[in-house]
Amino acid sequence: MKKIAVLEGDGIGPEVMQEALKILDIISDKTNIKFHYDKGLVGAAAIDAEGHPFPDSTKKNCKNSDAILFGAIGDPKYDNNPKAKIRPEDGLLEMRKFLGLYANVRPVKTYESLIEASPLKKDIISGTDFVVYRELTGGIYFGNKAISNDRKSAFDTCSYTSKEIERISHLAFKEARKRKKQLTLVDKANVLDTSRLWREIVQEISKKYIDVKVSYLFVDNAAMKIITNPKDFDVILTENMFGDIITDEASVITGSLGMLPSASVGDKVSLFEPIHGSYPEAAGKNIANPMAMILSSALMLDLSFNMKKESEIIIKSVEEALNNGFVTQDINQKTYYSTKEVGNWIYERVRGYF
Repeated sequence: MKKIAVLEGDGIGPEVMQEALKILDIISDKTNIKFHYDKGLVGAAAIDAEGHPFPDSTKKNCKNSDAILFGAIGDPKYDNNPKAKIRPEDGLLEMRKFLGLYANVRPVKTYESLIEASPLKKDIISGTDFVVYRELTGGIYFGNKAISNDRKSAFDTCSYTSKEIERISHLAFKEARKRKKQLTLVDKANVLDTSRLWREIVQEISKKYIDVKVSYLFVDNAAMKIITNPKDFDVILTENMFGDIITDEASVITGSLGMLPSASVGDKVSLFEPIHGSYPEAAGKNIANPMAMILSSALMLDLSFNMKKESEIIIKSVEEALNNGFVTQDINQKTYYSTKEVGNWIYERVRGYF
């Protein structure tokens, strides 16, 4: 029995989560490993119900689980209120800190059937396949911060320890060994002392991974090269804010935000989520793309439960849905299907593999 904390969250989170759980149910039925789902509130839904974006009940649920599936967080009523004292996103930051989710792993891969949907040229992006390792619990998002009483000045502190840098660096180097043995550290070492510490530590760690070729790019240059030559990258390692920005930038390569899964890795439990956000405009309309959520569940099977075969079946089924044109409106605005219809198609394809 595997315990999975299911945090649907806000916006389209509940809709896409339903399709992912449907796929997991067929995996559970066809294998000896059974999944038990414990649902919990997070984000705006949790604020509305319990007054906190990451309540104690959800903390307990997550802590007692073998893995966490997370939908999305965010609500316009908080986005449009700069004076709001508590926000849904505060729950996400607290969750990362509480669970020690220190490494965000985000694969970026092109699908040939989606090449034309990308705003970038086919010859530039075809064959792109890299992964970003973003440090998740340090840096400017977690440093000391304040705004003056007269609201005329403010500060945010970026701080890193050697331990924070070392643990994610080792993960990234190990991943590089499984791939093309290439790692790129993205920093701003010409300006920032924190980046200089990153570069110093990565240079030292690289001596233990002599089979991995290491290169270094300033974040502004990296941002340019991700768009002009994404095939150059294999494993990208970077700090929290830089990683936040470049992973969203890289998402346009695939042609749809609805295609990218991610994992947030911790020492005891890991969290798996799509990168697309809560997309409140589409909530409740049965039009959201469930593929990233389904692919996130596949990532969970692989990384948390060592079910690589089953994970690959889900990934292959999603690719076949794309190849057969069974997609939502974000991918094809002329011929498209609903969230549930796409989920059902993938469900049937997964079932057919057993």
